Amino acid sequence: MFRHSYNQFEFNNMKVLVTGSAGFIGYHLVTRLLQRGDQVIGIDNLNDYYDVNLKYCRLRESGIAEGQIEYGKPVLSVDFPNYQFIKLDLTDAGGLDQLFAGNGFDLVVNLAAQAGVRYSLVNPAAYIDSNVTGFLNVLESCRNNAVTRLVYASSSSVYGLNNKIPFSTADKADRPISVYAASKKTNELLAHTYSHLFGIQTTGLRFFTVYGPWGRPDMALYTFTKAIKERQPISVFNNGDMRRDFTFIDDIIDGLVKVIDDADCPSGSCNIYNIGRGESVNLMDFIHEIEKCLGTEAIKHYYPMQDGDVAETWADTTEMEQKLNYRPKVSIAEGVEKFVKWYADFYSDEAPLAATMEHVSAI
Repeated sequence: MFRHSYNQFEFNNMKVLVTGSAGFIGYHLVTRLLQRGDQVIGIDNLNDYYDVNLKYCRLRESGIAEGQIEYGKPVLSVDFPNYQFIKLDLTDAGGLDQLFAGNGFDLVVNLAAQAGVRYSLVNPAAYIDSNVTGFLNVLESCRNNAVTRLVYASSSSVYGLNNKIPFSTADKADRPISVYAASKKTNELLAHTYSHLFGIQTTGLRFFTVYGPWGRPDMALYTFTKAIKERQPISVFNNGDMRRDFTFIDDIIDGLVKVIDDADCPSGSCNIYNIGRGESVNLMDFIHEIEKCLGTEAIKHYYPMQDGDVAETWADTTEMEQKLNYRPKVSIAEGVEKFVKWYADFYSDEAPLAATMEHVSAI
C-alpha cells in the first residue's frame, strides 16, 4: 500500500495514466504526451525480463531519478512538472485501486505486459499474472473509479494460425499458438465484456513488430545490431523465409495519440485496430539494411522455425486510416538507420547493457 500522498497539478489538457511507462512504447508515449502538456502519471514494476538498467535510463530521460524510486512512492520529474512516476505492479490490486481513487484520470493507456512470444513457452505463469490478472485489475480500477476510457496494447500474435494475408480485424483470431498470444486475446475479450457491462470505452491496438531507438534488447533488431557490430553470428529462423510488418516507433506513437484524441469514439464502445506500417518486409531485406548501416556483413546461422512463431505478419490498417487518418511515414531504411545511430550513441555514453537474451523475442 502507498505511504505517500499524490500531488495534484492543474493542467489544461488530459490527465493520463500510462502503465508500462518505463518500457519501450510506454517511454515514447509518455514523452509525447508530456511535450504537448498533458498531465501524466506513469507506473511500471521494473521487472528484470531484460536488463533493468535500460528501463532506468529511459526514466532518466524523462527526469526521474533512479535513486528516488521506491515501491509505491511517487517521484516527480525534474524536467516535467506534469509527470510523476510510481513503481507499482498491476497485480497489486489494492495499490492500483488506491492510485485510481487519488486521481481523476481522464484516460488510461495500458501498455504494461510480460512481453516475448518465445519466453511464454518457458514461463507461462508470468503471462497469466501480468497480462491477465494485471489487466483485469486495471479494468476493475476503471470500473470502481468512474474512468470511462481505456486504450490498451494487444498484439498481432492473436492472429495465430490465420493464413489470410494481410491480417484484418475482421479475421478470426481464436487460434493462438503461444501463451503470450492467448493472454492478449484474453485482454480483448475482457475489454469487450467491461465495455458491454459497465460502459467503459475500450480500444485495443494490435501492435505489429515495433522497432526503433530505446527498443527492447530481446528484439531482433537490437540483437542483430549488437552481434553484427561485435562480429558474432546472428540466428535466422525458418531459414530466413520470414516476413514481418516492421513498424517504426514514431509511427506507432502517432497512431496511439490519434486514438487517445479520438473525440468521435462513442461512449461505451469496444474497438480493435491493427497498428502497423501496412507492409510486409522480408527478414533478409531487413537484415541487409542493418548491414548497410553498419558497413559489415552479418555472419548468419540458419535454423528451423521456432515454436510460437509464424512465417509472416502484415497489418491491414484500413480502419485506422479511414477513421483516424493514420498514415505511417517512416521507411525501413530510415527507421533502421535511426536505430543504429541511437545504438552507437547510447553505447558510447553508457556502460554496455546485457543485450544477449536466452529467449530472443519473435520478430
